[in-house]
Amino acid sequence: MAEDTKLWLKPISRRKFLALSAAAAGGAAALATLSWDSKAGAAGGGAAAATEETIIPTSCVHNCGGRCPLNAHVKDGVITWFTSDQEGNDSPDFPQARACLKGRSQRKRLYHPDRLKYPMKRVGKRGEGKFERISWDEALDTIAGELRRIKSTYGNEAIYINYATGIYGQISQSWITPAFGGALKRFLNMFGGFLGYYNTYSTACYSYTAPFTYGTVEGVSPDNLLYSKLIVLFADNSAETRMGGANHHYFLLQAKEKGARIIVVDPRYTDTAVNVADEWIPIRPTTDNALLAALAYVMITENLHDQAFLDKYCLGFDEEHMPPDVPPGNSFKSYILGLGEDRTPKTPAWAEAITGVPRNTIIKLARQIATIKPCCLIQGWGWQRHAYGEQPVRGLPVLAAMTGNIGLKGGGPGLYYGGHGVPVAWMPAGENPVKASIPCFMWTEAIERGHEMTAADGVKGADKLSTDIKVVWNYASNTLVNQHADANRTARILSDEKKCELIIVHDIFLTPSARFADILLPDVTHFEREDIVTFASGIGYAIYHQKVIDPPHECRSLYWVCSELAKRLGFGDRYTEGKTEEDWLRYIVEETRKANPDFPTFEEFRRKGIYKVAPREPIIPYKKQIEDPANNPFKTPSGKIEIFSPRLWAMNNPREIPAIPKYVPAWEGPEDPLKEKYPLQCISPHYKRRVHSTFDNVAWLEEAARQELWINPADAEKRGIRDGDRVKVFNDRGATITYARVTPRILPGVVSLPQGAWWTPDPDGVDTRGCVNVLTKYHPTPLAHGNPQHTNLVQVVKA
Repeated sequence: MAEDTKLWLKPISRRKFLALSAAAAGGAAALATLSWDSKAGAAGGGAAAATEETIIPTSCVHNCGGRCPLNAHVKDGVITWFTSDQEGNDSPDFPQARACLKGRSQRKRLYHPDRLKYPMKRVGKRGEGKFERISWDEALDTIAGELRRIKSTYGNEAIYINYATGIYGQISQSWITPAFGGALKRFLNMFGGFLGYYNTYSTACYSYTAPFTYGTVEGVSPDNLLYSKLIVLFADNSAETRMGGANHHYFLLQAKEKGARIIVVDPRYTDTAVNVADEWIPIRPTTDNALLAALAYVMITENLHDQAFLDKYCLGFDEEHMPPDVPPGNSFKSYILGLGEDRTPKTPAWAEAITGVPRNTIIKLARQIATIKPCCLIQGWGWQRHAYGEQPVRGLPVLAAMTGNIGLKGGGPGLYYGGHGVPVAWMPAGENPVKASIPCFMWTEAIERGHEMTAADGVKGADKLSTDIKVVWNYASNTLVNQHADANRTARILSDEKKCELIIVHDIFLTPSARFADILLPDVTHFEREDIVTFASGIGYAIYHQKVIDPPHECRSLYWVCSELAKRLGFGDRYTEGKTEEDWLRYIVEETRKANPDFPTFEEFRRKGIYKVAPREPIIPYKKQIEDPANNPFKTPSGKIEIFSPRLWAMNNPREIPAIPKYVPAWEGPEDPLKEKYPLQCISPHYKRRVHSTFDNVAWLEEAARQELWINPADAEKRGIRDGDRVKVFNDRGATITYARVTPRILPGVVSLPQGAWWTPDPDGVDTRGCVNVLTKYHPTPLAHGNPQHTNLVQVVKA
């Protein structure tokens, strides 16, 4: 073939690629030249003729919330470019699920020169990143032998699967919960079990705490916004975190076109605020409950609240609706009016001093929320990743109740979004024989003192742990170091080989976490295997992503690894049941069709690649409870919305776990005396150019949106910092170097450094890539034991 016909080997201009970030739809373009020599041919249903292009359905499978369909264009066994969803007519009620710039840049990951190629074992000190190549037999024999030894010595409770969201799929699932199945969970269950975890790094305070108010966690589907007249977003930035074509931000845009007023409350003037907000209200991090309390004060004192709704459906709003035997002054209304223990009315002036939000702005916002109906209050997850993140989770639903917007079309319960989903079966994993579990954020503590941990430390399923963690299996995860709090502390713990005795890492790159592996296994990408992934938002769908190309070098899938280990450990036949991965996918489709006969056959699903469902009506949480409370009580002990929680009252920790949602001044918040030394509050939002830490090594995305620290011009001027300068951000835990973005889009006294940049310390231990987790603190929240990684005081100087 003539060289000039090989169009897929010709890189497009960077300018053209960057322009794609503004063009949210339509075609894609061929990406850069191959970075390593791949002679692999297309496989599965994608065998390509030598000179013909074949289009094969596949997907993104990352944890951005989108999981959009992709079409891989393959020529001579090489993926030349990607397009996205082009099925049907794109319409507001049934939009196409178009991929964002990350999905369209997948070739830069797939053909990256740093792909792991062979199994390796550590030869230096743990964490140095020194490895030597070994055979698969040696790698698997070593892992099997160590698993036997550790099980015999410590028991199965010593084995831990690290929290991970790098891969989603009904077989190759990296996030392990009791409700999910998949290859890794099935393997370890058959081996005798493992120490489980609960919560997530994304939503620990949210998912753990919301049931204390409602009994369950149920959010409106995004299409409900189309019926709202007022939408107030608290710490929600879906323009960056939910970018796919059928995702949350699409419906915000549609709601705005239909006339909804949209207000964004956030320390930053986010891309969401830029796109849809009629008003931006900046607020100091960790102070959200002071704002919520002041909003409630205005509603109560101006008699704007829905007292009839509160009387009928709620427990603990006022003294007349409190549980028996609770002393007077402990209702929510008493707290707001200053009739409780602190004797402080929660006036707008009180809140202004704490939050930085002007009192007149608070009064105006309260009146809008109380009088414009239906009003949908949405809480993002950013504000609950704080020192006392449990409080705003319970605080915003009180305003939803005070305004009678719960169970109402266009309204909402003041929680995060729910979504229309397509239930799909799993590769069966069975039950975990080990019943103990820990909060996922506390795994480093379980390495150091697991044998001491009890229910007071968040242990569930057992009175206490019997052992420390001795094995960490880290699959498709950079949480081992990069995404966990206080990276320097974590590295010190993992470096001690007497604590955790075996670390297995199975990934496609030598990430900062992979550098701490004892045995390092090269994984395949999702373009090199087959699986099924699902999505739930304003519409629901399931994607069958085909194997598009063969894996390079000696990369192997999770199912293959687990099957080979199961053989060595004596249960290979029971593990595989004689099935290939395709056989398991056929089983999954058959089981799904038993519950949903409309679901396509395996052949049809695999050929088409996507199954979409158009919802008839939006999801309106707690509608039945509001319309017929006698027959549909809330799943709380009282059957009501518990503004006052007797369960929290019984914990007898009113300072940190109050029975009603309160403003609790945060350590390393704006009232901490440490501000004298470290005067800037540092938050770490999600970034549009990454999915957590995934894609951080894609150079084109770096150029589209480089890692940088947002700093207000007033704070920059004090420090002699100009836009684009290299700056050092530091506190007592560590330091990092990055670029300054001097912008009025962030509140004075606050800086913002996006999470996910790969930890890259220099010889002095100073990170050189802007990894925020050298600054964050390991300090679990008091109730959920969740991560508080937006609660940091720092100083910034010119580097």
